[in-house]
Amino acid sequence: MKKQTFTTRIKAPKEKVWEVLWGDETYPQWTSAFSEGSIAKTDWKEGSKVEFIDRKSNSGMLARIAEKKEPEVMSFEHYGIIKDGVEDTQSEEVKAWAGARENYYLTQTGEETELKVISDVNEEYEEMFADMWPKALKKLKEISEK
Repeated sequence: MKKQTFTTRIKAPKEKVWEVLWGDETYPQWTSAFSEGSIAKTDWKEGSKVEFIDRKSNSGMLARIAEKKEPEVMSFEHYGIIKDGVEDTQSEEVKAWAGARENYYLTQTGEETELKVISDVNEEYEEMFADMWPKALKKLKEISEK
């Protein structure tokens, strides 16, 4: 497993960027770079389960919120997948990357917020995410700066 790091600077307070990241209306907008119609089902509390789902296929990822320090840190630990609405936490496919982290760090300097995303990724998906993350962060920046 490799780590990928993506950074963007946003002309908005970190509180606004945080809300855009995890807001029910804005989350699907910026994550459409990964999958159109993506949603996150959770209560957004530390330790809680998160279902990252594509509404069209009813498939996606299972994670838990490993750390939450609003509005500065959000860390997810992935532990499963969802296929056609069925959760899988035991298959060999899942075991190959279970425990992977996706970490978000927000730091405000003056009128700008730096968002750094550090994500564990299997080599087979490295190129795909290297293409998708910049697109997602561009959308996030656009929404946050409105």
